[in-house]
Amino acid sequence: MSSHVGPSGEPVPTSSVLMASSKHIGSRCHSENVAFLKCKKKDPNPEKCLDNGREVTRCVLGLLKDIHQKCTKQMDDYVGCMYYYTNEFDMCRKEQEAFEKACPLE
Repeated sequence: MSSHVGPSGEPVPTSSVLMASSKHIGSRCHSENVAFLKCKKKDPNPEKCLDNGREVTRCVLGLLKDIHQKCTKQMDDYVGCMYYYTNEFDMCRKEQEAFEKACPLE
């Protein structure tokens, strides 16, 4: 398995990392996501919403760094399981429970 942590020690936002942290992303980055979606609805030109997209990305990357620092082992275990089972939540409930206990939603 390839590591989900880059050379800088920060999580690489692979599909497994994003899926494992999706509840946290939805919670912490809610306002950024809503602003981006409102922008997209108002103007379908992708260029018009680049700043909003950058804010979503900044929020998600900051969140991934924070939760990886707070609960490294639990995140690594959960992401590893999600990677192994091709992002099937049902196969990783034990790891999900440990991750959510160590890093509860804010």
